[in-house]
Amino acid sequence: MKTAMVGVVAAGVFLVGAGTPMAGSWHKLPRLTPTGVQFAQGQYRFNEAAQNHGSFEWSGQLKDALPGDNNNVYMLVRVEGHDWVRYDGKQRQTVFLHHSNWDGAQRYTDDADLRACRDRGTLRPDNCSPTRHFRP
Repeated sequence: MKTAMVGVVAAGVFLVGAGTPMAGSWHKLPRLTPTGVQFAQGQYRFNEAAQNHGSFEWSGQLKDALPGDNNNVYMLVRVEGHDWVRYDGKQRQTVFLHHSNWDGAQRYTDDADLRACRDRGTLRPDNCSPTRHFRP
């Protein structure tokens, strides 16, 4: 009986330990393509508590898909329910973005939202992709 219990405990410890490296590995982001914007080749990961502030780390190519409209493109990222953080692209160009977002009051981030947008100026509302929600 004791041998069986030791085996169950050892298996549980192994499974918990096996899940930890997966949290820090890179995953593909879906392609985000609202009108005038393309965010492609995206990747994300949730870093462990001792690595890079336990942040939500993401990267990808942000492209102005309608260069003739004179509108800028940008990404919005939100972690742990805080306000959106904006990362601007460039008009008529494709830029590589690589950023980390975290909540300083927590050891690690486990809740993030991301969307790609086109800045249409003051008088017209911006158009954005649907918000994508991520959890480790």
